[in-house]
Amino acid sequence: MSAGPRRRRVPTDLAALAAGVSEATIRKWASRGKLTRHGSPGRAEYDLDEVCDLVNGRC
Repeated sequence: MSAGPRRRRVPTDLAALAAGVSEATIRKWASRGKLTRHGSPGRAEYDLDEVCDLVNGRC
């Protein structure tokens, strides 16, 4: 039985690089509910597919 596609989570700096925006923008999107923040305190991670969907206007 397959568990489905594995989600790729990346740290803030890589999420910003993938989106072509600053790290501050990634954090702002997360605080506004546009992105889901994963990870532990002091180590934020974001789902790369979710970041790409947001940038491509699918969210």
